[in-house]
This record gives sequence, structure tokens and C-alpha cells, in this order.
Amino acid sequence: MSVNQESFISHLIELRTRLLRALASIFVVMLALVIWPGLDAVYNFVAAPLGFKGAIATDIVGPITVPLKVLALVSLMVALPYVLYQLWAFVAPGLYEHEKKFALPLVIASTGLFYAGVAFCYYFVLRQVFVFIASFAPSSITPMPDADKYLTFVLTMFLAFGVTFEIPIAVILLVRFGLVTIEQLVEWRSYVVLGNAVVAAVITPPDVVSMLALLIPMCLLYEVGLFVARYVGKRERPADLSEKQT
Repeated sequence: MSVNQESFISHLIELRTRLLRALASIFVVMLALVIWPGLDAVYNFVAAPLGFKGAIATDIVGPITVPLKVLALVSLMVALPYVLYQLWAFVAPGLYEHEKKFALPLVIASTGLFYAGVAFCYYFVLRQVFVFIASFAPSSITPMPDADKYLTFVLTMFLAFGVTFEIPIAVILLVRFGLVTIEQLVEWRSYVVLGNAVVAAVITPPDVVSMLALLIPMCLLYEVGLFVARYVGKRERPADLSEKQT
């Protein structure tokens, strides 16, 4: 067996180990949440933004599968820092020292921004959306969403806001790798706002509240990305390139 083959197999073994550790962490969190505060409390926490009578289960196994899906979602969110750490531990040995100094804060910042997006969606957007729906619905209609469809909706919104809050990271990386310049991004600001409006209209429910709740943070985070990129998003200097070659 050649050296390259041995190296490739060792990398596969390490990748498998990292993945197993990540999955084990999620499983441990699931067990912990079942013990305390319990499956019922976990589901009620996710369903709290409904604000009215809760959800119904139209599927026979829905009362079992939906809480388990919620448990898996919450467990993944709780274990996310450790999961990302396993990813970082797998990638880090292949990076140069100056790349590690840049990449590690980036991973930490992106994790925090994702959490911030999900929290903003949960504590503000979802509650306002369901209040708007309940107030807008005719008195003869009682809002009682299906639990599985509600979970799908919540997952979509969490993902949308979590990814949206990564806009500063995307801007920094674009400038860092020299794909665009700060001046170009500033010049394209009006087009970015228009694009954000289209994305917010497509992703969010058909109401003004949720659309603006996504559009405004997208525009503000774009400006934050521009500001930070001026200081940490510069392209590599020749000294850095010579370091790579050595």
C-alpha cells in the first residue's frame, strides 16, 4: 500500500471518528433532555409561539413522531458547538498558522450568528406572525395547524433566519478571497437591498410582518459585513503567500 493510500485511509478513519463523536453528542443531549425537562416540555417550548390552542395531529403516529422530531432538532441545536468543533478538529491540521488564526474566529462567529438568527426568529418573528394570523383570520375560522406542518414551517423559518444572519461572514469571505472589493459591494448596495426583498418575500409567509422582520436584519447585517470586512477581510499579503510556499 502506497503512502498516499495510507494517508487517505487514515483521513477516512479520522473523519468517521469525528462524525461518530458528533452523532454521539447529539444522542447524549437527547437522553439528557428526555430525563429533564422531559419530552413534553421540549415540544411545548418549540410550540409556544403558536399562542393559541396549540396544534393538532392528523396523522395516526403524529403524536409520537412530531415530538421526537422536535427533540432531535433541539438536541442538534444544543450540540451544535461540539459538532462544529469536531469539524474544526478535522480540518485544522491541514491549515497554515495564519489560516487557523482567521478560520477559528470565523467558525465561532458563524455559530453565534446562526444561534442569534434562530433566537430572533423564535422570540420575535414567529410570535408576531402567529399573532397577526390569529387577528387577521375571520371569527368563523379557528386556527388549529397540523403539528407536523407546523414543525416543517418552524424548521424552514429557523434555517432561513439562521442562514440570513451569516451574511456578514459571506461578505468577509468574498472580500478576503479577492472575489469582490469593498467598493464594489458598496456600489451594489441598492441591488442587494432589492435582492434581499425578493428573498424575504419568497421565504417568509405572505404577511408584511415576517417579511420586514427578515428584510431589515438582512440589510443591517450586510452593512455589518462591510464594516468588519474593511479590517479583517483584506486579501492575503505577499508575505502570507510566501509562507504558504515554504
